[in-house]
Amino acid sequence: MGRGEGVFLLCAVVLSCGGAPAPDRAPLTGPDPWATTLALPRVTDRAPDPRVVEIDLEARVGEWELSPGRRVRAMTYNGTVPGPTIEARAGDTVVVHFTNRLEEPTTVHWHGLRVPANMDGGPHSQPPIAPGGTFEYRFTVPDAGTFWYHPHVHEGVQMERGLYGAIVVRGEREPRADAEGVLLLDDVLLGSDGQLAPPGDLLEQHNGREGGVSVVNGRADATLALRAGQRQRWRIVNAGSARFHRLSLPGHRFTVVGTDGGLVPVPRAVDELLLVPGDRVDVLVDGVGAPGSATTLRTLPYARGHGAGLTQPVELLRVQYAPEPAVPLLSAPGPGPAIERLSAQGVTPREVTFNERVDRERERVVFLINNRSFPDVPDLVTRVGTTEVWDLVNESEMEHPFHLHGFFFQVLSRNNTPEADVTWEDTLQLRGHERVRIAFRPDARPGHWMYHCHILEHVDNGMMAAVQVTP
Repeated sequence: MGRGEGVFLLCAVVLSCGGAPAPDRAPLTGPDPWATTLALPRVTDRAPDPRVVEIDLEARVGEWELSPGRRVRAMTYNGTVPGPTIEARAGDTVVVHFTNRLEEPTTVHWHGLRVPANMDGGPHSQPPIAPGGTFEYRFTVPDAGTFWYHPHVHEGVQMERGLYGAIVVRGEREPRADAEGVLLLDDVLLGSDGQLAPPGDLLEQHNGREGGVSVVNGRADATLALRAGQRQRWRIVNAGSARFHRLSLPGHRFTVVGTDGGLVPVPRAVDELLLVPGDRVDVLVDGVGAPGSATTLRTLPYARGHGAGLTQPVELLRVQYAPEPAVPLLSAPGPGPAIERLSAQGVTPREVTFNERVDRERERVVFLINNRSFPDVPDLVTRVGTTEVWDLVNESEMEHPFHLHGFFFQVLSRNNTPEADVTWEDTLQLRGHERVRIAFRPDARPGHWMYHCHILEHVDNGMMAAVQVTP
């Protein structure tokens, strides 16, 4: 199986961070925990060069099986939802021969990948690909981590109808685990006919769409097998339109080993995870339950302003322990690579504000960045190598997941309180009436790079702008 085939047969694989595997115990063997309802589709890597991942990707109308016998009409990549997982190693060249078989224009945005501007798929960097059109995406993947891909045209319809998939890029120093896989979180809203509901009213525009059917890897009935004592690595992606996932796994803790930009310097154990739309996190989950027992990954109630958000827990994924006896747990993960903290000293911060207003004459909600709505927001202009410091100021009660294309940033402070952890991010939670200071330094990839709220109805209604990076 080539790296581009996108399905992990990893139950017998032990990954090591920082050298040879620790001698805690021999690698486990057995079936792949992701092989049943969580299986992700394959894509054939047709490149003979081992450092090139070359695939065909086609957007077309198809069917999405939410659960056995429950099918809806959808937009698909290669006929499936999610689309195939693309797998590579840091430094590989990825070549994607893309064909648009939809009846409307589309693009592919490589969320989190540091690609050239003309490969980014954003509104300022690439003209939409017309129905029947083709485009060759070609870029190098410089960073190890968990990323994903989706359209950047009519996102509130195209992504909601199934156009998204995962990208896994491996590095030289990976945390040790017995098994790993991707968990793509989504939720869909069905109409009275049992099909995906069309775009909604002013309230949906304002709050974003939260559906009544939650899915993991495209399935509403997903089950993950776990053996007592086994360590699994979960690469979690929030691919939903507007849901903030406050994740809990009763009886277990999550050890965070990676965020948007890759591995973190110091792994940390937490009881809950909060993933905003577009966000990713890599965690280790140790099988501390008893053989034959079961638990459920769930998203807990979370209010995100103006009455939006969950009020009751929602079950996402059943975790079923195998009946076999427990094996010894692996030792705690070691440190990840060090990250140099960017300094804001001597840099005048730019203020970027987020707000909204209701246009009752046209019966729509207009979302604003710096009091303007896309495409009428003036570009912020900077140069390659310049340290940028932005104060993201949310002037509304509604929370907004902020996403920056093309570059990773560091969170320096929230409401003037310094951020303790140094990590690389491209998506963050911007709470209501909150000020978040971030810093980033554009490398040698000039062009127009979008930044926007990742609630799809908000970006479709104007909460998007661009930073222009000049040579």
